[in-house]
Amino acid sequence: MKEILSGNEAIARGAFEAGVKVASAYPGTPSTEILETIVNYKEIDASWAPNEKVAVEVAIGASFGGGRAIACMKHVGVNVAADPLFTLSYTGVGGGFVLVVADDPEMHSSQDEQDSRNYAKFAKVPMLEPADSQECKDFTRIAFELSEQFDAPVMLRSCTRISHGKSIVELAEPVTGLPTPKLVKNPSKLVMLPGNAKIRHPFVEERLVKLAEYGASATLNRVEMRDTEIGIITAGVSYQYVREVLPTASVLKLGMVHPLPMALIKEFAAKVKKLYVVEELDPFIEEQVKAAGIAVIGKEIISRCGELTPGRLRKAFGLPDASQTTVEKLPGRPPNMCPGCPHRGVFYSLSQLKAYVTGDIGCYTLGFMPPLNAMDTCVCMGASISSASGIVRVLSPEEKKKVVAVIGDSTFLHTGINSLMEMAYNQSPATVVILDNRITAMTGRQDNPASGWTLSGGETNAVDLVQLCKAVGIRHVRVVDPLNLEETRAALNEEMERPEPSVIITNRPCVLVKREGVFNKGLLLSVDQDHCTGCKACLKIGCPAIEWQPAPDGKKGKAYIDPLLCNGCDVCRQLCKFNAIGSAK
Repeated sequence: MKEILSGNEAIARGAFEAGVKVASAYPGTPSTEILETIVNYKEIDASWAPNEKVAVEVAIGASFGGGRAIACMKHVGVNVAADPLFTLSYTGVGGGFVLVVADDPEMHSSQDEQDSRNYAKFAKVPMLEPADSQECKDFTRIAFELSEQFDAPVMLRSCTRISHGKSIVELAEPVTGLPTPKLVKNPSKLVMLPGNAKIRHPFVEERLVKLAEYGASATLNRVEMRDTEIGIITAGVSYQYVREVLPTASVLKLGMVHPLPMALIKEFAAKVKKLYVVEELDPFIEEQVKAAGIAVIGKEIISRCGELTPGRLRKAFGLPDASQTTVEKLPGRPPNMCPGCPHRGVFYSLSQLKAYVTGDIGCYTLGFMPPLNAMDTCVCMGASISSASGIVRVLSPEEKKKVVAVIGDSTFLHTGINSLMEMAYNQSPATVVILDNRITAMTGRQDNPASGWTLSGGETNAVDLVQLCKAVGIRHVRVVDPLNLEETRAALNEEMERPEPSVIITNRPCVLVKREGVFNKGLLLSVDQDHCTGCKACLKIGCPAIEWQPAPDGKKGKAYIDPLLCNGCDVCRQLCKFNAIGSAK
């Protein structure tokens, strides 16, 4: 049986066919759909974790219990999960353990372009890299076999194009005959005290040697001999570009990118006149090949930055652009918050108060964009609170009052709690705004521990953010309606003056959360053209539903609210001093 699957869907299918018992993840583009697909396989216990570290630890526990387990995340998530991953490299596994990481070259939805292959080398674990959806499924199955064969966690690396691109996949039946999970005590292997770790480290180094030997003959790595004038070493999606742009070149396609099968690489190099490495981002393969004394060309012609494309590869090899199509340049479409987004009023108020806003990762990061222009820093998940706590320690008493940290509910639960604990513990006088829209909105509206719902759609306990903030030591916690500009601004004004840490929690859900029911007040808004003076005050919130219509006679234009986009949040009406905005007739 064959189906057309995305890479993410194929990885999920591979997990099912491999007999996975437990799957855990934190949503992050481009990896999100893996777990959203896995949950459809009822044989697998699939759940969202508060962050990537916890996801890996949940999967580690299942592995130690003898079940096959998988954890999934985007590339920056591995930064959060690195601590348990590195130790798991030493302990080894029980049931097979696979960590799927989806890199994001070109930063389509990320704050950096880190290359996760470096983590495999750093942690001394094997990494597989599929080049299409069929390999996504097959390599996932193989990864579990390798994990158990070599007693190691195995990383599976995807990227945006592989995760979201679709191709034909031949399905197979799930594996049978796996051992029944059970508790087996083995503390000398699984308790990583220094004495035990010293014994395990030589095992880890020997394992890499054995894996490299395995890779020299494994079908994961294959040689495709064609014209011997040019030889290309490549892997993953780069392989697809090489086959398109250089169809006559000989290719060593690597399915296992760490450890490298150096014996196979040397054998291949001897058969071609000129050797190249074609890879995205870092010269990961190239540097190791050069270190082995093999002459190779790589980053001299291919950039370390951005996503590799067939066009960029043609340019690197001095080939003409094969495309003869003239593409009309489309107008720019900058990202924007949705009409009715509950965050808009908060950022408008912060802008009006001239606050210095330490931001965080989420759709609310768009508060940085004009016309709101209300975000001054953004580093990583949870950093808004910690950064605010640090900033106020170097400022004068008056400057301190300007500092406000903003963070979403999912991000707060991800890594913001510890930051708030630090702020309360050290009494850093900054204001924190938790933008509680009751969902992990940016990655596609996944649930989190504060939403009250699980991945499978069942009701569960919901974290009480007010009580949680008080529990870590914040004495002043208040809840506001972010659609009420007067209430929001007053709360911000008052808390920014407070000489100790405080928290404001907004209480409106994301406009796209279906289970919350009707979000707006039931009345769409429109502009009374007779009352509109063309002052443009309503444009200052940057709502996509509000358009500016120039007057045909050359006079001052007026605002117009698109009824197909408006959902009646009422924020624009509160800005209009001329009562020109009201309920649509």
